[in-house]
Amino acid sequence: MLKLVAIWSPPKPEDRDAFEAAYANVHAPLARALPNLASLDTILVSDGLEGAPAAVHRFAIMAWADQAAMERDAQTPEWTALRADAGQMIERFGVTLESSIGNDG
Repeated sequence: MLKLVAIWSPPKPEDRDAFEAAYANVHAPLARALPNLASLDTILVSDGLEGAPAAVHRFAIMAWADQAAMERDAQTPEWTALRADAGQMIERFGVTLESSIGNDG
């Protein structure tokens, strides 16, 4: 499986509820609409290790059967909508989004 790991930085405390509403009601459904996506796992981070503050706010792990399946999705209107929404969330909430791609192993 090819996986994309997306890491969202924490929003400001006063924006947390609005960020979560936008993520749950808009962003995650856009990701799930990708026609070749095999799975989407999301993790809302609550704590850092050994009592440290969390360094990130949320992870998303998107999986495709292979690179070709992801590349097909990258050409769809659903992908364009997902990327546009990510940009809007970054601008609206002042968060960052880092992502990397790799294979199981």
